Amino acid sequence: MDSRHLRYFVEVARVKSFTKASHSLKLSQPALSKMIRNLEEELDVTLIDRSKKQITLTDSGELVYTQAQRVLGMMDDLTSSLYDMVHLKKGTIELGLPPLIGTLFFPELIAGFRQKFPGISIKITEYGAKKIEKILEEGHVDVAVAVAPIDETVFKAYPFNEETMDVVLPTNHKLAHKDSVDLAELAHEKFILFQEDFAMHDIIQTYCQSVGFTPEIELESSQWDFIVEMVKAHIGIAIMPKSICEKINSTEVKNIPVVNPCVPWTLSIIVKQDRYLPYAAREFIQFIHESKL
Repeated sequence: MDSRHLRYFVEVARVKSFTKASHSLKLSQPALSKMIRNLEEELDVTLIDRSKKQITLTDSGELVYTQAQRVLGMMDDLTSSLYDMVHLKKGTIELGLPPLIGTLFFPELIAGFRQKFPGISIKITEYGAKKIEKILEEGHVDVAVAVAPIDETVFKAYPFNEETMDVVLPTNHKLAHKDSVDLAELAHEKFILFQEDFAMHDIIQTYCQSVGFTPEIELESSQWDFIVEMVKAHIGIAIMPKSICEKINSTEVKNIPVVNPCVPWTLSIIVKQDRYLPYAAREFIQFIHESKL
């Protein structure tokens, strides 16, 4: 059986269209149809129901589609493994990186890694932490940066930064004189949160609910500096990691540790469980693990 036939069939099944598959495979539609017919003849089964406007898989087609993806994945892993053995410290890392975390930690990390491994290039895909996990699970990146908690049935996590969050409030706020603030003391405040695709959005709400209240959300933003400006304007208070608070340069706001409970912000490099990890990606994880953040 020619592996090309399997790849062509998988693509047709994925997009549910010979026309779309022929475009993505850069193959004429008649040639693609013939390849699928040849595969059906070789297996002596009908894989695709062509009687409907949009193609659907037969029972046999569903089975072959599932198994073909597994077989092709193993073949790709074999190719990647052999490439690593031959080329050693050369390659490309596909990195999924939330922009906020990238800004805080990764310019120096990437510069240091490139200096140590000049033959390895890094391609960055930027999304919020939730979508980053999704594209890693789908195989679009090799490694990603995520915020705990991590689903360890799906991902393997390598923590590299652990800190807690502070409340950011105006300097004339009634709590501004305190050395620490119990989370429950914020129950009647209006909150300015990061948007829903940020992991912090859910973390803060979960911890607030654990002490008996649901935060009243006044505004949401993707920009930490804009959130700080909204706090300065007395629109609400914010809860942010200490790494961000250290970048705030204003006498009009104050950041105070949140306690009882502390709100954690733990960052990890994550990889998909049971997926082959290229040599370059393994070196990148090791480099970050050894770095002092």
